Amino acid sequence: MADKQWYLDSMQAEEMWKVSTGKGVKVAVVDSGVDKSSPGLKGKLLPGHDASSASGDETSDLSGHGTTMAELIAGSGAEGTLKGLAPGAKIIPFRFATGKANRPGETAEAIRAAADSDAQIISMSFGAPASNSLVDALKYAKRKGKLLLASTGNDAKEGNRSNWPATDLEVAGIAAVDKSGEVTDFSSHGKNVDLAAPGSQDIPGRCKGHMESYCPGGGTSAATAITSASAALIWSKHPTWTANQVLKVLLDTAGRTWKDKDSSSTYVGRGAVRPRVNLLEGKGDPGPPDVSPLTGVKTRTPGDGVGKSTGDGKGESGSEPSRSAEAGAPDKVKVADSASGGNDGGGDGNSTVWIAAGAVGAVVVLGGGAFLALRSRRG
Repeated sequence: MADKQWYLDSMQAEEMWKVSTGKGVKVAVVDSGVDKSSPGLKGKLLPGHDASSASGDETSDLSGHGTTMAELIAGSGAEGTLKGLAPGAKIIPFRFATGKANRPGETAEAIRAAADSDAQIISMSFGAPASNSLVDALKYAKRKGKLLLASTGNDAKEGNRSNWPATDLEVAGIAAVDKSGEVTDFSSHGKNVDLAAPGSQDIPGRCKGHMESYCPGGGTSAATAITSASAALIWSKHPTWTANQVLKVLLDTAGRTWKDKDSSSTYVGRGAVRPRVNLLEGKGDPGPPDVSPLTGVKTRTPGDGVGKSTGDGKGESGSEPSRSAEAGAPDKVKVADSASGGNDGGGDGNSTVWIAAGAVGAVVVLGGGAFLALRSRRG
């Protein structure tokens, strides 16, 4: 199955694994559950929590979605299963009723349980209705020092609605790009996009109702899982860093086609994740441990306990009810790879390093020569 996971070569996974496999890092997968029978997850699952009313527990997966995400993060690839980008990481599953059966209370309960766990990263490959309970749960998780990552959604061609939890100010929203570095046509865009990762539909996923087989999958869900794995690789290499610092390095080292590393595209955020830039080249400034790289607001560290956030509250999670998608952006954006581009996460105006060095490609912005839409980060 790994031969269909094209991004493993592009991201230089084999070289990164010589430095870090994600060992020592725990990732909470808040999803439809994770099937404990997956050969690729043997020995990788830790006890989690079931917030759903469905039969079974968090190690039962009726849709296959959560199992796919777990495998993309930490799977061993055994017996034809998916190979995870961070195969040394551990997975803690938190199940809730996904899709149309979603209940805000269940979603919030699952996130709170993940916040109370030993997981450093909370991976949320889903969209849920906005609710006070969800906002409060996300605040709680952030104050517990967790790194919060969520898919922006696959609705670009169907109204491009803003999806929670990615809409929350303290959650990094993840978009999807294909193997050429171009944002997929389904990847939702707007102010809630912070990073991008591989998520084209040729990436395999567990088939619903046929857990023993794989179908074309991908989407911003897969992109979120791959970003979570990227964070695990970096955190394993730098175990004393905080969630703020891991995320800042992901943002600083992302591949992009513009020079200002503090500006973002409504399609790919700060660019495509490239953990190799930190792991193999030692680049990326982690910054202060207690400042959110998303809002610039001082946050509590895990040792401070759970209470009112420090700072003036500006940009605090939940203080802005939503971030609607921006209009007028180009149809598609290509974040190509170039051996001649700068390795500091920026571009030279003509080419840029995206995932791995070696493949040369020019910056392409489709849509009648429209400019790449940039936005200032909120906060």
